[in-house]
Amino acid sequence: MEAAAEEPCAGARRCSSAEEAALEVSWVQGFSNKNFGFINNQTVCYPCGNYILFLDIETKKTTALQCQAGQVGAFTANGNSHVLAFSDRRLNPIIYIYTFPELTKLTKLKGNAQLDYTLLALSFTGPYLASFSSIPEFILSIWNWQENILLCSESQPGVTATSMSFNPMNWQQLCLVDESNVTVWHIERNNDEHHLKQNPVELPDAQGSVSHHTDLFFPVSYDEDPYFGPLLPVSAIAGLEGDEAETFMPRNYIKPLLHPTAHCWSATSEVYVGCKEGYVLAIDAKTCGVSVLQQKPLPDHLRKISDIVSYVHKEVQRKKGDKPTDLQKPVLFGMAFCNEGLYTAGSEGILFFYQIKGLQYEMTIYADILQPISSLIFSPDYTVLLLVTDQGTLYTYKPAHSGEAVKILDTCRSCFLAADFLPGNKYCVSVTISGEVQVWLLKDGTGLSKLNLDVQATAMACCPSSNSVAVGTKRGQIYFLDVTEAEAPRVIHRIFVSEFPVLSLHYDQSGQFLIARATQGHIFILDARPSKLFKVLGYVELAGEVLDLSVLSDFKSDLVEVVVLLNVAVVQRARLETFCLSSALTTDNDKYVNAHGMFNGSAIKMKRYDLDYSLSSAVRLKDNTVYGYCTCAPFICKYRLSEENMSEDSSVFLSEKRTPGNQLGSGFLCLSPNSRWLASAAKDGVLLIYDTFTMDILAQKHCHSHQGGGIRSVVFSLDGKFILVNGKSDGALVCLKWKKLKKTEVKEASSYWKSLLAILSKSTSNENAFLKSMAEWQFDPESKLVSLPEEKVKEAPLKSSNVEVTEEDGNITTLYSSGTIDMTWIGQKIKKVMKEETRRFGNQKKELEMEVEKLCETIQKMMLENEQVPDTEKLEPQEFNLDIEEQEKAQAEAEQKVIMTRKEIEMENLANCYVQDVIKRECWDAMYIKGRAVKSFHTPHEVKNYPLKKRSKEELETLEKVLRLKKVETADVKEEGEKAEVMADDSASCCLIGSLSSQYGGDTSILYSQWDLHTREQKVNQIVLLKDIIYNLKTAFNKEFDEVARQKEQNIARVKERNLRIHEILAQLELQVEVWEPALTDDEMPEGALTVQDSEIKAEKYLTQEEKEKAEMLARLEMERQLAATDNERLRALDDMMGGVLEVKKEDILKMDIPPPTFISKPEYVWTDEENKEFRDYEEKVKKLNEEKKNYRMSLEDELEKLEASIQETTQNFDETVRKLSEKKVKLEMVIYQEELKIVNLVYALMLDEELATRETGLHNFLMKKEKEKVKTARTIQMTKSKIEAYIDVYENAIVQEKNLESSFAREFADVPAHLLEKLLQLYRQRPKTPVKETVLDTANPYVKCLGSAGDNKDTLTLLMKAMDELDSPEHMPDGLDLSIWENFCLARRNKMESEELVKWKSQTLAEMQAFLQRRVNDSDIIDSEIEAIFQELTWLQEEKMKLQLNLTIQFLLKQGQVELENTEIPEYSDAILISKSVIEELNRNIMAQAEKKIASMVEYKDFSKGIFQLEWEHRKMRMQIEDLQQKARDIVSLIISKDRQLLLTVPNYNSNVAHHISVMEQTLGMMDELHKKNVKNRQKKVKELEKRISLKEQENYELSLELKEMLVSTSERRHIFEAADTQHIADKVARQRYREILKQKHLRGQIKEEKEECEILQAQVERLRSRLFPIL
Repeated sequence: MEAAAEEPCAGARRCSSAEEAALEVSWVQGFSNKNFGFINNQTVCYPCGNYILFLDIETKKTTALQCQAGQVGAFTANGNSHVLAFSDRRLNPIIYIYTFPELTKLTKLKGNAQLDYTLLALSFTGPYLASFSSIPEFILSIWNWQENILLCSESQPGVTATSMSFNPMNWQQLCLVDESNVTVWHIERNNDEHHLKQNPVELPDAQGSVSHHTDLFFPVSYDEDPYFGPLLPVSAIAGLEGDEAETFMPRNYIKPLLHPTAHCWSATSEVYVGCKEGYVLAIDAKTCGVSVLQQKPLPDHLRKISDIVSYVHKEVQRKKGDKPTDLQKPVLFGMAFCNEGLYTAGSEGILFFYQIKGLQYEMTIYADILQPISSLIFSPDYTVLLLVTDQGTLYTYKPAHSGEAVKILDTCRSCFLAADFLPGNKYCVSVTISGEVQVWLLKDGTGLSKLNLDVQATAMACCPSSNSVAVGTKRGQIYFLDVTEAEAPRVIHRIFVSEFPVLSLHYDQSGQFLIARATQGHIFILDARPSKLFKVLGYVELAGEVLDLSVLSDFKSDLVEVVVLLNVAVVQRARLETFCLSSALTTDNDKYVNAHGMFNGSAIKMKRYDLDYSLSSAVRLKDNTVYGYCTCAPFICKYRLSEENMSEDSSVFLSEKRTPGNQLGSGFLCLSPNSRWLASAAKDGVLLIYDTFTMDILAQKHCHSHQGGGIRSVVFSLDGKFILVNGKSDGALVCLKWKKLKKTEVKEASSYWKSLLAILSKSTSNENAFLKSMAEWQFDPESKLVSLPEEKVKEAPLKSSNVEVTEEDGNITTLYSSGTIDMTWIGQKIKKVMKEETRRFGNQKKELEMEVEKLCETIQKMMLENEQVPDTEKLEPQEFNLDIEEQEKAQAEAEQKVIMTRKEIEMENLANCYVQDVIKRECWDAMYIKGRAVKSFHTPHEVKNYPLKKRSKEELETLEKVLRLKKVETADVKEEGEKAEVMADDSASCCLIGSLSSQYGGDTSILYSQWDLHTREQKVNQIVLLKDIIYNLKTAFNKEFDEVARQKEQNIARVKERNLRIHEILAQLELQVEVWEPALTDDEMPEGALTVQDSEIKAEKYLTQEEKEKAEMLARLEMERQLAATDNERLRALDDMMGGVLEVKKEDILKMDIPPPTFISKPEYVWTDEENKEFRDYEEKVKKLNEEKKNYRMSLEDELEKLEASIQETTQNFDETVRKLSEKKVKLEMVIYQEELKIVNLVYALMLDEELATRETGLHNFLMKKEKEKVKTARTIQMTKSKIEAYIDVYENAIVQEKNLESSFAREFADVPAHLLEKLLQLYRQRPKTPVKETVLDTANPYVKCLGSAGDNKDTLTLLMKAMDELDSPEHMPDGLDLSIWENFCLARRNKMESEELVKWKSQTLAEMQAFLQRRVNDSDIIDSEIEAIFQELTWLQEEKMKLQLNLTIQFLLKQGQVELENTEIPEYSDAILISKSVIEELNRNIMAQAEKKIASMVEYKDFSKGIFQLEWEHRKMRMQIEDLQQKARDIVSLIISKDRQLLLTVPNYNSNVAHHISVMEQTLGMMDELHKKNVKNRQKKVKELEKRISLKEQENYELSLELKEMLVSTSERRHIFEAADTQHIADKVARQRYREILKQKHLRGQIKEEKEECEILQAQVERLRSRLFPIL
């Protein structure tokens, strides 16, 4: 394998012999799921890390091309032109174009991308490249990479494209696919201009049904309801404007669409798209129409076979644990089109063939590779189909042979974790994160074998003493592999060391020990020899986080020193701990470890060193020199571990030397086997090789990049010739070798390797032989550990593999117990220690158990005896507890649990209290009037008040503002106010106002009339006033409600007072009757729900010890007080004598009894007279007492009846009040609903007005966009027209030149004889056959027509000239023609063909320009129609807004009930108009006024007629008088009288008249003199102004003269430039054009002058006519 494009080692500090040392890439391996492509018929190329890899599918050899700028970004290749393009991933990335196989850079393209390119695509023919950049630009760009020109670009914000390709049949069509959209871009060309036009494709929904897109911004029609108004688009209803209004889509309109996954072009310019849902779509690139392809129904026998195959496939997937898929609708990730049909593949790993006919297809299975296929690619000759999988494998399939798919590449499916060299430096081994182990041939990087461990690997190392490989896993296991046969590696052993992940594995150079680094500071030491079965010798536990570990072997002293770098968290320093391992550890291991397997510190010579800097990696040399990579700064520290380098104040070693580096980010160090070279690697991906003696840089190589995470691991080969470097996340494994190196260093490395081989040769052969004899380790498929998730591995018990070793005839066998979970090695040690302790102390344990049993029996007997003794002698139960400490511990744990439980309860109570406080504050405290109810006593009536919040300050200010405005409006229009008062009368106010609020305390006089609510401000003010009326109505009702509630409380108090007396009466009457006790319910006292009574708590109250003591003390005091109260001799005597009272009350008469005489017990016949008399007195007293008792009882009963009747009457009266209040509440609710209905109507009107305004704003925004598009399109049309006009001249000139060539042919060959001239003329008109490319002969290519067509004029002309070479040969020369004439003839014919091709190319260009112009004209027409539609809708919106302002919604109150009609027919009111009554009355008044005016005019007319007759009579009289006077005048005229006399006779006062005339003339002369002086002054002012203007003009003329000089200079310079440029014909043309314009302007000026003169003549005529017709004016 070879690598190209070696980069220079710039910017690094080199040693004096830097030119003698350099690194080069030997080979690169890796895999990337990015784009693949054929670069020719047998070479596949793909990006990997910083390289482009070229794989020959026949020889399977790989070549690499390195990207100088870092990791390769987007990538594409074109097999027809053998060109590839890729971008880097740095800031402001660049696109590079290379050719193959030369691997020379053709050009580089630099666009406007800032971060990265995501997609690249080369056109099938032509030098065109499409690129798509990522965030933040998201720009699609089209390039001409041959000329390094950006043709056009278009931004697509937020689009994350997944694939992109040109149409092979037409490079001017491009398909761009993202996760949920497909877009077909058309590249329109206008001569040298290119434009991108987007054509989005409307994909079907998830069920595969094609539905047309609904334009919600421009609906087809507007539904208009006569009551609710027009139904506007959802964007206007949502209140959206601008771009959001145009793209808004409600949730119920959004349907899940198909998700495209793959696409390809057909030979008919159709795009086949595979979808995630299993559908295949066919898209027409011109119309962007979508069709869903359906599978053709299969015959019955084939359908059954297909069902069986699908069932078997599902069962296989189910057993593998994968999700079963449907073979009838596979998810396609790769598509490739050919002449026969369409090849597809997907996650099923099956190659399908679709035979498409129309909209149906027949599906056939061609191959099954059992791996998910990500893409399909045909070779340029369409003989090989490349199958790319996600698991790092490539297959080739030849459709012509219809065989099986052949694997050509089997790499890793994840990133490389580590790599190492096998002994012998012939092979190397790598492992990936997913556990794939691969063996490579070191010479050229050929992959020899692959083994998948199916575990997540964390480390790997190769043993120097045997061909074994150790792989560490995340579960704490170490797998050992036998690689003695490189083509067939196998797992021979596995050790489960601990539950912690294995972070790194290290072998010493002698191959004795394997050091495994795990988390938690554990380092395990294993015997690295297979003959010892990789025995675990022990482990070391360090206090701290282990950052790095290195191993140093000393063959002289037979010691292995391990250097561990620890992270000290307390201080920013590093700590080194070292320990030594000797061969004695493998022979007598028990001396050096304890029972748990941990090494003794003294046995391994543990040492600790504290360093002054914080390091991330450290290595140690044999001379106690340590190199560390600093974490705080990019430099390497050198330490000498000796006491003289320690600081004085502390035991911290100071750095002896700090070598600065140019690397970025954290890094690590790696030492060569001979300790001469130190490799430094970091996150920037640059590898630096230092000389360990001088710390000079020998070489550097930028083999990885920071975009890929930098370098993960570096390892030197034992001979020092090769270096393996793998990246962290770029998936590339790079093998470097020395290109230049000093001979002494080569010799030193070779000698060290030979000496090492001499030491290890014998052990290596023995261990390899033993390794081959070991049986292969069998994976346990039923092992539970394999099926456990990674996060639950730690929960598994600490177990390890159960291994038994038996030696029989020298053969080694390893036995495994199946079906059990492995135990860790540490777990085995712990189990062994426990078993040993159990064996050693078994007898003592039994004795202790017997003694404990006896002790328990004795204690139980003592407790039984304690129960039988008196209480004073009993002992407490806790005194029998022998283990006081355990009891206290249990009590402390119980108390701790109680405390925690109490805290949890307190926190829960606190949360509940917070919720209660929030609810109370928002729903109770915020209410100005709390909600409550009043219930009647005996009826089910219940009335609730109106809970009200206190109106805010803003609401009150708004109300006051509205009232003040209404007051001003009412004061301004007094007449209208009087009319409003008239309308507010009881006669018609309620009907027109629309509510009965005025009858319930609402002031409706402040409201606007329903007929005047035209403006938005009036509607808003009306809403505020209506809310105020509702609030006042509720407040008035609440006042009545409070009075009723207060009345009920008073009634309850009265009833309770009477019930006290009733209870006394019942007690005196000794009647057991239940007395009705009224009380307020929770609805009537809602504040009672906020307090908790003690009676409501059912649980026993918890009391603390202090509370208990306090309660006991209070109870004791109360008992003493009661005892002291009862110990009173006076009270006892009074109680014994008179029942505790001094006076007998009337109420106690029923309790009184007369004691019988003492002799009542004697027989009656023995009574004495006195006793008989006393007995009669006793009977009289008893009779009298009984009568008194009876009378008193009757009075009590009467009083009881009166009390009950009084209570009944009081409660019934209250119930009546509640009933009336309930009825009023119902009516008030009706009134409130009426007002709220008004508010709803007004709010709806306002909302509709806002929707109309929003729609209008949205339309204006859309109109502005369309107008901008119109201006842009118009500008483009104008420019295109001008270009076409200019190009037509060029085209016509080309035609003329082409015709001139043909006409000049006869003149040029006039000396040739006539017969030869005719033959030459025939040959002159002869043309070769149409030139075709070589690829046209390949009939397997479906795009053969595209390859055969000449897309570029230069290519076509070149092919044509090549075809002319045959016709120009002397063989076709006519006989007798001179060779020089033939050569001139051939040259003239070639000129003629070039001219014809030029004309043809220009005609095509002109046609393209005209087609472009027509498309722009069509776009302009579409925009004009859209603008016209927008204007129509804006007009409609204005009409609707006007209609909304005029068509008001009026609320009327109509009487309920039945109405009798004279006619049974119901009148039709559909065309009726609702008019206010005031309008009719006003009209009637106007009619009456007009009638009165008419009568008055008639009377006036009659009077005027009488006057006319009278005037006619007077006129006749005066005419006669005139005739008489005229006769007299004639008589006077006939007399001879001079003029003066006539004046003297006619003028009454002749002298005064003459004097007056003279004075008038003098005044006129004076006025004319003043006017003349005034005119003179004005003329003088004008003269001064003109002089000022003259001076200004002179100044301007001077400045203009200066500018004229400069312009003359620049004109002369331009004239010289013009003469030098020889553009006389262009200047003449411009001059002629300018001259025509000047003539045109002169002609227009003459016309203007003539028209001006005509206007002046006409104006003069108008003035003359006006003076004639209107002389007075």
